[in-house]
Amino acid sequence: LRQSSEQANPGETVISDVDLQNDFTGAKIAKADLLQGCFGKDCIPSIDNPTFESAQEADTWLAPDDRIFALDFNGVVRAYPQRIMNWHEIVNDEVNGAPIAITFCPLCGSALAFERTVDGVITEFGVSGKLHNSDLVMYDRYEGNLWQQITGEAIIGPAARRNEELTKVPIITVPWSQWKTEHPDTQVLSRNTGYTRNYDQYPYGTYEENDELIFGVKGLDTSLQIKTPVYGIEVDGLSKAYPEAVFDEDKAISDQLGDIPLSLKKDADGDILITRIDTGEQITPIRLFWFAWAAFHPNTELYQDN
Repeated sequence: LRQSSEQANPGETVISDVDLQNDFTGAKIAKADLLQGCFGKDCIPSIDNPTFESAQEADTWLAPDDRIFALDFNGVVRAYPQRIMNWHEIVNDEVNGAPIAITFCPLCGSALAFERTVDGVITEFGVSGKLHNSDLVMYDRYEGNLWQQITGEAIIGPAARRNEELTKVPIITVPWSQWKTEHPDTQVLSRNTGYTRNYDQYPYGTYEENDELIFGVKGLDTSLQIKTPVYGIEVDGLSKAYPEAVFDEDKAISDQLGDIPLSLKKDADGDILITRIDTGEQITPIRLFWFAWAAFHPNTELYQDN
């Protein structure tokens, strides 16, 4: 483990106490659009040494309808409860040897997982304290680049000038009851985080239910109630959003995006499976609030349930 920010070699691990990059040369966003959400980097502390417990242990404090962010990766099945992620937003994890960051933006409702590599170097991610379009802006502990959580794109710093994007790892947002039934051997992120937080309390009041935003969003799209949960997909430069409610029926939906035929179905996990019929390719959607999807995909189509 190197502590210096000198150029590292691919495959090395560098975790440093970096300054946040603030040179907007080659940046992907305007300086005016980067807002201060909380004061200073790590104002919301990431979990860097996560511990896990069994489904039976987690059952003592998780409710059946609690949302969890779940992954099945490298032969490991893990659940990260939203109750914990609300307070930390990033977990720097290792999944069977693979360095992975689990990320969640409570203001956008978006959970995504990424490989923890920047320019080939393994590092950690933290909360920068900044927001863009109300979405979490992360920083890396290698160079201090700023990263957009919803897109996985570097937006400020050398990584932005290199046009870097983080490699996504599939993660789903499902109720605890469904996940534990399908995956009784799941590991669950425990409340032993090293921090004192009330994980039974939601820190943002009625935010998930109301029409209000705490921070500004450019070109707010009100085609739907702004906090409507949608599943967003991108294929060949086209994007489309599917309101979560259209998947309540246990039936497949046939649709198309441009001239790409799609089949969409909810599986036993509560996961939304989207298949590109012409190639058989699986498309991984992101579940998030409508306003957040539309902010980063201004040309998105919106599925209408007939």
